[in-house]
Amino acid sequence: MPLIIDGHNLIPKIPGLSLEELDDEIQLIQLLQGFSRIRRVQVECYFDKAPQGYDRAQRFGMVMVKFARSGKTADDEIKGRLSRLKREAKNWTVISSDLRVQAAARTYGARIQAAEVFASEMLTTLKRASELKGMGTDRELSPDEVELWLKEFRGRQSRD
Repeated sequence: MPLIIDGHNLIPKIPGLSLEELDDEIQLIQLLQGFSRIRRVQVECYFDKAPQGYDRAQRFGMVMVKFARSGKTADDEIKGRLSRLKREAKNWTVISSDLRVQAAARTYGARIQAAEVFASEMLTTLKRASELKGMGTDRELSPDEVELWLKEFRGRQSRD
């Protein structure tokens, strides 16, 4: 199920990210890219206040990023997107803890997930994927592990 994310609402819910940082949006986009790759889910992330030259949607893999145009907010952009989706909005999940954004999502029949719940789910997904990836890589064996394997191989040779 594709996601519509209220970006600046999600950032403070992620440990280590802060709205005070200059690159907070980039950090969130990077996390969302990893999450979308693992879960194979389309993501649309909306932010307030477009920097000059960034008032158009931009794609980063399966993540589409949209900064609100001058005079609008990310909330306005999310509501507009839900309105354009019409009946299809029921197939989307809106990620936000903002009650006005949640009310708009309900109006169009979209599912809602609180930002803090999604943040936890996203970080858990990324951590598990990282752990699984690490299991497939070579690592140095400890002296105890080397001794264990040597005993195993010696035992096999004497049985052959």
